[in-house]
Amino acid sequence: MSGQIETPADAGLLNAPVGQIAASRAGAASVFQTFGIDFCCQGKRTLAEALAGQGIAPSPVLAALMSAAAEPLDDWRDAPTPALIDHIKTRYHAVHLAELPNLRDLAAKVEATHRKHPAVPDGLAETLSRMIAELRLHQQREEVVLFPLLAQGGGEMARAAIQVMRAEHEDHGAVLAGIEAITGGRVAPQGACATWRALYLGLGKFHDDLMMHVHLENNVLFPRFEAEEEAGEGNPASGANH
Repeated sequence: MSGQIETPADAGLLNAPVGQIAASRAGAASVFQTFGIDFCCQGKRTLAEALAGQGIAPSPVLAALMSAAAEPLDDWRDAPTPALIDHIKTRYHAVHLAELPNLRDLAAKVEATHRKHPAVPDGLAETLSRMIAELRLHQQREEVVLFPLLAQGGGEMARAAIQVMRAEHEDHGAVLAGIEAITGGRVAPQGACATWRALYLGLGKFHDDLMMHVHLENNVLFPRFEAEEEAGEGNPASGANH
């Protein structure tokens, strides 16, 4: 850490997986979103690995994490599995499918109206249409197949389904990266119309929602059942009530 002495607390954070930090430390998810650190699909990377991979200096991130620690933690780690699943379905599954079609329509309008503008997000409506179809199928598989298996205690079939869902989460992350590229980081050009600005604000909310959604599944829900493979069938993962 340039110009600073690394403390034991700093070292502990730098060596911890970013997904674990986001799940256990108040305000960490918001800090990671601010610095563009993927804590959901890439949640198994240590903070040091994530920072090095993105060329981010550790000092401001560590300072922000320390400052954010005073905030209350929206902690789902010890919530019963059925309650966590219900939260994911109502707060994220339903909201994604309610909001994305409107964002797609706004994107189509911006692309058509401003097609000659050099900053037009060309291809965004098509990308969002693909995202809607992929999310609808993904969430249906979770709600019809995976979540009932988890509610019944997990097992080998559940772990196999979790691996499929994790892979699809990686695909969602790639689509988010594509949206960032198409929109130039969701920064509307100077003088952009209200529709364009509303589109990018909505995309920002969707981006943050999807990151938190995948984080809750990858780093909080799924590990409860993946841990059973090591502990043996019938032994619930520690800290979780099935």
